[in-house]
Amino acid sequence: MKRRLYLTAGFISVALGVFGAFVPLMPTVAFLILAAFCFARSSPELEARLLNHPRYGAQLTAWREKGVVGRKAKWSATAAFVVSITIGFLTLALPWSLIPVGVSLLIGGWLWSRPES
Repeated sequence: MKRRLYLTAGFISVALGVFGAFVPLMPTVAFLILAAFCFARSSPELEARLLNHPRYGAQLTAWREKGVVGRKAKWSATAAFVVSITIGFLTLALPWSLIPVGVSLLIGGWLWSRPES
């Protein structure tokens, strides 16, 4: 039962990560890190596929082994935050348009406080 829950959570995390690759303010690598965590407890084969992924595997491995986030990933996330904040101000009324600002400051602050590879 526990294995199935981790497996399901892993697949959901991968789906959210893929979705996040196309939607601003939706993180990709964070969900893939969560997926790798879940797959480590449910499916070593799927975990290995994530860790060997040509685009995201190095980032996942760096996070797992050293807890580091690359500078390029930090700048990419920051650019996505700026896009999200801009879209929020253009499409939402106050105070709702402040939500992307708050989320970006919270996540961005945490992200930039991580060591770099």
